[in-house]
Amino acid sequence: MRIALAGAGAFGTKHLDALARIDGVEVVSVVSRRAEQAEEVARTYGVAHATTDLSEVLARDDVDAVILCTPTQQHAAQAIATMRAGKHVQVEIPLADSLADALEVARVADESGRVCMVGHTRRFNPSHQWVHRRVVAGELRVLQMDVQTYFFRRTNANALGQPRSWTDHLLWHHAAHTVDLFAYQAGEPVSVAHALAGPVHPELGIAMDMSVQLATASGQICTLSLSFNNDGPLGTFFRYICDEGTYVARYDELRTGRDEVVDVSGVDVSTDGIELQDREFVTAMREGRAPSSSVRDVLSCYTVLADLERELDERG
Repeated sequence: MRIALAGAGAFGTKHLDALARIDGVEVVSVVSRRAEQAEEVARTYGVAHATTDLSEVLARDDVDAVILCTPTQQHAAQAIATMRAGKHVQVEIPLADSLADALEVARVADESGRVCMVGHTRRFNPSHQWVHRRVVAGELRVLQMDVQTYFFRRTNANALGQPRSWTDHLLWHHAAHTVDLFAYQAGEPVSVAHALAGPVHPELGIAMDMSVQLATASGQICTLSLSFNNDGPLGTFFRYICDEGTYVARYDELRTGRDEVVDVSGVDVSTDGIELQDREFVTAMREGRAPSSSVRDVLSCYTVLADLERELDERG
């Protein structure tokens, strides 16, 4: 399976680390906005080709699939171009920053017959898988999810503190993880969604603080707090309040509500959620099936995000 990576920043290199651990996968090209970055990352990972032009990669016969870790605003158009070139695609979260673009990606995926997967990593983290398997088995029911997504980003920088060419977004990017995961763990769609946002940053043009409330028809609820103003600790913490126990997940780690470590080492073949996500992508391509977190699988998440954006816009 020959894969090209577009976007050689902080998250792109995580995919390169993960792909290196999957048998039968070869990364054949690295694409970046800056030629020197593409060349440096390609050299570090032993990739033979580096370029600044995604269309050059899409025209190659030795590329089966592309993983897009590019700016959010480019995701939909690049995913569509990739599928129309006959390649499979994995789009890092978010799929798009509008419902119209998300729907168009889904339409082209149906039309092309290519695998189109969205990087909703929380579905693959062993911590969340552990909970999900017990929900599916009837051993747990999630009553409430309390989620904190906190960063300190008062300048336009990525996770490594490097300058960004685009602006991140609390709703369309970071809230997307939780909106999708809540419905996935609840086992039913979100039926009620509300949001509040703090002031818009004068330079970045985005709200720096946000609160989201979700509920399902059967009464499961989720409270999500997001901030780019939080000065540590950073990252996302998920508290699952269940009928049988409380669990706190942070990426690939899981603890009980009493801070006891839950062993998730046997949940899957790896304890790295990004690797498990990429393994699902590769396996789905090999088997000719839709992956977990296919574009159709996650589309309802983007419908909820669009509803929340509309509510925020109406409130002004």
